[in-house]
Amino acid sequence: MEPALVALLVLAITASTFGAWRLTSAPRQVLRPESEAMRTALHHAISTLPHLRRGLDGPSARKAAPHLRALTQAVALAITDGDSVLAVDGAGAAHPTAARLLELSRRVEDGRIHVEPRRRNAQGYEATGATVVAPLLIQEQLLGALIAIYEPDHRLRPDDTRVVGEAAALVSAQVELSLVAAQEERMTKAELHALRARISPHFVYNSLAAIASYIHSRPDTARALLAEFADFTRYAFRGERTYVTIAEELHYVEKYLRLEQARFGDRLAVRVQVDPDVLQTVVPVLSLQPLVENAVKHGLEARAGERMIEILAIDRDQDVELRVSDDGVGMSEEQVAAALSGARGGIGLSNVDRRLRATFGDDYGLEIETEPARGTTVVMVVPKFRVGVRAA
Repeated sequence: MEPALVALLVLAITASTFGAWRLTSAPRQVLRPESEAMRTALHHAISTLPHLRRGLDGPSARKAAPHLRALTQAVALAITDGDSVLAVDGAGAAHPTAARLLELSRRVEDGRIHVEPRRRNAQGYEATGATVVAPLLIQEQLLGALIAIYEPDHRLRPDDTRVVGEAAALVSAQVELSLVAAQEERMTKAELHALRARISPHFVYNSLAAIASYIHSRPDTARALLAEFADFTRYAFRGERTYVTIAEELHYVEKYLRLEQARFGDRLAVRVQVDPDVLQTVVPVLSLQPLVENAVKHGLEARAGERMIEILAIDRDQDVELRVSDDGVGMSEEQVAAALSGARGGIGLSNVDRRLRATFGDDYGLEIETEPARGTTVVMVVPKFRVGVRAA
């Protein structure tokens, strides 16, 4: 995903650069310092981003249109989605009718920029200036058009056409980013839903069996474990939460481990060491618990005797490193690859890995350190802060 985002960013920067060139080269801006023209062009290009990042519709187009008109230096500018006119900004006298704008937007169905010459009225005077129509394209699919209308006495130059084309590329890039972000959000939610579905049969059965074993011999313990079970399952299946703090994730991991200790008894020892400065760092919900569950599986279920599970949270300046270790049977290279790919029915680690990468980027996936017969450590690194990632 990251190379695609880089390519889209290049388009945005290119559009800003051409916009700045247009502002610095226009005769009416000769007295303006070049640095000020560049700042103005960049300001108008960047000002479109927060609006278009939400997608292309009437409200976002109306907010972006004034900045795009300033970037192209058109007297009027319109944005269409092919079926309707989303926004028009500029001098009222220069506005063609909605029907005319839609007619113009259809001129770019071949994906190329169209230039409409100046039009004269019945008396032979210039009525409207030249018009440049640029397609809005997403993955070669026509989304709509950007229509820049110039003053009647304006002599259209190649630079004008180029800037309109780059402004359209900027709009297209931002709209595509919004679609990518929405798709990633849907995928992340689907991954979380899949993980919750996986927890249900596996964890519920084992926990209830452990609780049932205490009902007659130690009823107080059974009641306490049932409360722990209820708290953990409420946390795991609350659908509205996507992100939580490390402190909250650890709180429910401890509940999970108490249920597992009821199942394994003295065989399971747990050591938790957390730097207090990292507790408010935000992570995807149910990101640490599958790592602990994996440690239980490879540490206790697959090997007899007493076993230790260790959970560490370490402050790494701009990042936080979370390490979950067991001293169990370890994993082969093939098993590591299968765990991270979700093969052989095991979706826990692969699910967390994909959600981490979707949230923070490919630099933040899981790493597995393991040695057969010596144990396994799963390492999760997350940034201390990321824009837009907040605990609910």
